[in-house]
Amino acid sequence: MGYTFIGKDPESGEEGCPAVWVGDDGQLLVQGRLADAEAQSRTVSDSPRAEDESLIVLEPRMIPLLKEAIRAAESIEVR
Repeated sequence: MGYTFIGKDPESGEEGCPAVWVGDDGQLLVQGRLADAEAQSRTVSDSPRAEDESLIVLEPRMIPLLKEAIRAAESIEVR
């Protein structure tokens, strides 16, 4: 499985920056900060999280990268 790096938060430094990748199978991979306890508790009733899931936070400036990743994922022919 390969991954294409779409980009990282342009306002972040070299470590710990939000980033986005697209897998060869069309999956999106997103790196971001874990949501705080308040956000966790306010959202869990809408969609309970499995043990292997996390709620992450992305700044609005990441929206262009997410759109680019979605376009790239949509162009992948999954077999």
